[in-house]
Amino acid sequence: MLLLAFPSKSSAQLLATKDGPVVYGHHHLNTTNMAAQKKFFVETLGGKLVTIGTNNTEIVEFPNVLIFFRSTQAPTGGTRGTTVNHIGFSVPSLRPIVARVKANGFQMITNTEVPGREVKDDIAGPLQPGGASIAFALGPDEVKVEFVEAKQQTIPITLHHVHFFNPKNTEMQAWYVKTFGAKPRSGGAFPAADLPGVALNFSPSTDPVVGTQGRALDHIGFEVKDLEAFCRQLEADGVKLAVPYRKVPALGIAIAFITDPWGTYIEMTEGLDKVG
Repeated sequence: MLLLAFPSKSSAQLLATKDGPVVYGHHHLNTTNMAAQKKFFVETLGGKLVTIGTNNTEIVEFPNVLIFFRSTQAPTGGTRGTTVNHIGFSVPSLRPIVARVKANGFQMITNTEVPGREVKDDIAGPLQPGGASIAFALGPDEVKVEFVEAKQQTIPITLHHVHFFNPKNTEMQAWYVKTFGAKPRSGGAFPAADLPGVALNFSPSTDPVVGTQGRALDHIGFEVKDLEAFCRQLEADGVKLAVPYRKVPALGIAIAFITDPWGTYIEMTEGLDKVG
């Protein structure tokens, strides 16, 4: 029973928009099984199902990320093997979320995703003292999801990171720093770059990866202030717009699309923090 899956009207939860000109905005999934998506993201993970816009589009809200669905588009594969290997949430404690994932019939895959780390009861311990424990699940349509334990966190769940895999991971990090103004970070297990409310992580991949378009996670999304001017600057910098700047009256937002040099499809929006 999807007792939590009745949609309501709500304003979006992109709380970080006040903290910078570019923040993370949304994940956009391809699927033909909305019931499974709601069971995973709403009933299991605790997201809020809401309707937005004049066309009553159903989305799932989490703090600092919205999840959109192309509900009649069968994905060509999961997230693994693409430039965006997985998406990440943080939670105060891993055990309750792991228990709900398993109780609701979804697969925990921590054992196969953390070579070299000790795994007990589907939870991988910290790499070093003071580090975070993590766990991995496989959502509908083989969307890989990481949970990071943040014991001081006061809300049940929030966006934590987007994790890119690429043989040229350092070049990818530099591109996102230059293009979106993310703050580079090094010294951890992999290079990263931070925007308000999200970490962009970049792991090296020994295997080739493909772009995201058509896969379970079709594209990632950034919310941008003054998107029209931002698009003009991108073009001046030699970045080609896959979809030019345009307004979407049904949602009251503006959008544009680009593709990064490794095939990650990216939507940029303005006004997504105010939809409702």
